Amino acid sequence: MRQILIVVLLALGASALQGCATAIVGGAATGAAVIHDRRSAGTVIDDQAIELKISSAISNDGNLAGHGHVSATCYNYVVLLTGQAESDHYRNRYYEVASRIHNVKKVINEIQIGPSATLSERSVDSYTTTKAKLALTQIKLADFDPSRIKVVTEKGVVYLLGLVNQQEANAAVEKIRYLRGVKQVVKVFEYF
Repeated sequence: MRQILIVVLLALGASALQGCATAIVGGAATGAAVIHDRRSAGTVIDDQAIELKISSAISNDGNLAGHGHVSATCYNYVVLLTGQAESDHYRNRYYEVASRIHNVKKVINEIQIGPSATLSERSVDSYTTTKAKLALTQIKLADFDPSRIKVVTEKGVVYLLGLVNQQEANAAVEKIRYLRGVKQVVKVFEYF
């Protein structure tokens, strides 16, 4: 219980720090990430722009307000939608909104039907994502860089995105699948 309380307090603290500082830190993180990324700098920036455009399109769609909680993660022009929607109708609507964004090659719709995740559930997912990212640093493969894998957790399901080879994908799944709180690992990788 104490760990959950700490995670909740950290999540609340992080949300209080949003704004201009997020843009500055995000820009610096983008610059550092591009150095190790297998995508071009332009693709990294395009992926971030796609995420912002989808978020904005969802926020501006009056028909979706209050009918779910959805996040979009983009990697190499492929969008992963996660979260919850009230019904199949709204799940499909979120998909349609994301599909219409310029430069999106493919949308993977992993939105669950049901009530939106609670703050407590989101905090646990954030904690699980952090544990998964730390676990990736323990992979001992030549030329493997854990920063090349994006990790998204939604209600205990961990999604892995990135441009990897088969050996890297297998190692990542093995490191994460047995972590406490992980119900399932879903590979959304592109292979080279």
